[in-house]
Amino acid sequence: MMKTNFKAIEFMDDNFIFIDQTKLPLSEEYIATDDYERIAEAIECLEVRGAPQIGVAVAYALALSVKNFNKDIPERFERAYKRLRITRPTAVNLFWALGIMKESFENYSGSDYYNHLLAEAKVIHSDDYARCEKIASNGLEIFAKKSTVLTHCNTGQLATGGEGTAFNVIKKGYENGLVEFVYADETRPLFQGSRLTAFELEKSGIPFAINTDSTAAVLMSQGKIDIVIVGSDRIAVNGDVANKIGTYSLAVLCDFHKIPFYVATPTSTIDRLCPDGSKIKIELRDKKEVLMYNCVEITRSYYDVYSPAFDVTPAKLITGIITEKALHKAPYNLTDV
Repeated sequence: MMKTNFKAIEFMDDNFIFIDQTKLPLSEEYIATDDYERIAEAIECLEVRGAPQIGVAVAYALALSVKNFNKDIPERFERAYKRLRITRPTAVNLFWALGIMKESFENYSGSDYYNHLLAEAKVIHSDDYARCEKIASNGLEIFAKKSTVLTHCNTGQLATGGEGTAFNVIKKGYENGLVEFVYADETRPLFQGSRLTAFELEKSGIPFAINTDSTAAVLMSQGKIDIVIVGSDRIAVNGDVANKIGTYSLAVLCDFHKIPFYVATPTSTIDRLCPDGSKIKIELRDKKEVLMYNCVEITRSYYDVYSPAFDVTPAKLITGIITEKALHKAPYNLTDV
C-alpha cells in the first residue's frame, strides 16, 4: 500500500479548509470557507467530526464570525457562539474550545478582534497536535509484545487537530514494531471505521482488515485480538467514557475474553464538572442515518428507529486511559489530570 500524506483540516488564506468526510474514501473533496454557519453545518452533518477536531473547528469558526466587521462585534460573536454551541451535545471539546475563545474575546481590549481570535484558534489547533504526539508516546507503554489491535470508529487525523489519539497510538506502535495488524470495526450506522479508519490505515501503510461490528466477539474468541484501543468524546472524572455507539459492547467483550481495553484521549475531553457517566448527555441522531445509506432507502422509511450516537463505558471495564499526561490506571480520579 502506498503511503500518501493528506491534511484533514487546515487554515490558509483566511479560510478554514476541511476534507468532506462524508465522501471518503471514494472521493477526496476539500471545502474552503470563511463562513461560521457553513462550519456549523459541516459539524452537524459529520463532514467535520471527532471531538478534538470539532473543538479546533469551532475555534476557527468563532474567529471567522468577526472577520471583515468593525461594528456590532459583540452581537456577531455571541450569535456565532450560540449557533456553534448547539451543533453536537456530547463532545466536550466543543464546549471547552468555545469557553477558551469566549474568555479570550471578553478579555480583549484591542480593536482587531479577528486576528486576536485567529491567533487563539491557532494555539488551540497546535496544542491539539502536540497532545496527539504525547498521547502516542505514552501509549507505547501498553504493548507488551507485537500485537494485533482492534479499534472502533475513527480516531486519526480525521478526528483531531493532529495525527490522532487511539489511531496515533496504533500508528506509532506500528512504526516501532509493536503493532502487527489492525482490525477496524465498520462502526454502524455511518461506517466511520470502514470508510475513515480504513482510509487512514491505508494512507499510513498499516496492514488491516475491516470487520462488521458484530464480528468482534468471534475475533476475540479465536484469539486474534491482543488489545483494543478506542477514543473518547467525553470522560467523567470517575473514568466513565462516552464514545461512539458500540464501544461499551467492546469493553464487555474484552472483559469476558480477558483482553486489555484502552481509551486514548486528550485531557481536554475530561469533563471536570461531570462526576460519572450517568450525567453525560447522549446525542440522538436522525433515523434516516439508519434507514438510508447514501440517500438510498435500505428499509421502510416509516419504521421507528432508536439511534444514539454514543454509549457510556463504565470505568471498571477500562484497563487504562492514555492522555498526553500519562497512562492512567484504575481507580480513576481525573479531577486534576
